[in-house]
Amino acid sequence: MNLFDVYPLFDITPVKAEGCHVWDDAGNKYLDLYGGHAVISVGHSHPVYVSKITEQLEQIGFYSNSVKIPQQKQLADQLGELSGFDDYQLFLCNSGAEANENALKLASFVTERKKVISFKKGFHGRTSAVVSVTDNPKIIAPINENKNAVILPLNDIEQVKQHLQAKDVAAVIVEGIQGIGGIHVPDPDFIQKLSDLCSQFGSLLILDEIQSGYGRSGKFFAFQYTDVHPDIITLAKGMGNGFPIGGVLISPEYKPWYGMLGTTFGGNYLACAAGNAVLEIMKQEQLVENAAKVGAYLIEKLAQFEEIKEVRGKGLMIGMEFEAEIKPIRQKLLFEEKIFTGVSGARIIRLLPPLNLTMKQADYFLEKFAKVLNELAVHSN
Repeated sequence: MNLFDVYPLFDITPVKAEGCHVWDDAGNKYLDLYGGHAVISVGHSHPVYVSKITEQLEQIGFYSNSVKIPQQKQLADQLGELSGFDDYQLFLCNSGAEANENALKLASFVTERKKVISFKKGFHGRTSAVVSVTDNPKIIAPINENKNAVILPLNDIEQVKQHLQAKDVAAVIVEGIQGIGGIHVPDPDFIQKLSDLCSQFGSLLILDEIQSGYGRSGKFFAFQYTDVHPDIITLAKGMGNGFPIGGVLISPEYKPWYGMLGTTFGGNYLACAAGNAVLEIMKQEQLVENAAKVGAYLIEKLAQFEEIKEVRGKGLMIGMEFEAEIKPIRQKLLFEEKIFTGVSGARIIRLLPPLNLTMKQADYFLEKFAKVLNELAVHSN
């Protein structure tokens, strides 16, 4: 049987990883500044993470949500403490797309409305409802086309207001920081006004923190650079450090009923072991604070590179936009300097490293990055 060929693959086979480094099957060591799409939050193969999952697997690996699973409540308590949203409710699922699907479904139940407002360059997942509010027609199949999806320009509050005034919008969904769209940070005033307008017209505000959450921005959630308290917050990626887990944080204002939401695998023993380990490590090693410190340093230094058109982001969620296509830069970083980076479109490099990235590792990247830019500039002449 062949694999369904939907991913362009680098000719690299990772076989081992530790901290911010990955080794391939040829023994090459790479500095990982991408974390497998912002998933590796506490570093690869962290001993606490490995031991927690191993210990849990030796006890019990799975049972359904028809029984009590104390690890779920432990995860909710830890998450509430670290995020500052301890009065919210937690629904556990398996991925970011699933978290957003459940968020939209919940908003529709609460409001008894169908329409959803999202924003240009936004990405919310590849499944049914959320792909319809994702700004990428290429990945929207005919079955996913949805007349209830309204995609508006980011930061244009007047257009949002015009649509909300009809009082037929169930939810407004916005990323704390747009990831795949190119590391665009919404204006804080825009987020605040979104919250005010949603309250005024009876729509729910959903903050998609799938990529920007869990400390990546230098706050636990990226929207916490404002004073907003969203109706719903969605989580995934860094939540399990590679183990599939997602979550929906729900305002205490909204009451559940049996069968309202559901999942077979969400909140299973192993996922909760991973999630609890991540939060324990984040707290002990002060990784949110580290992301803020190292990220600010990187952004400051990168802004001094004349070759970069614009540097955007917060914490360890950084985008570098160039005038020309970045493929040669990224290829050279990967295959010659052994540094993983990410991409958004043809002209933006994304940095999404583990949150335990050190200043020394940041300096190493800056040195190699300058070397690559200099070599490419010499070659282009």
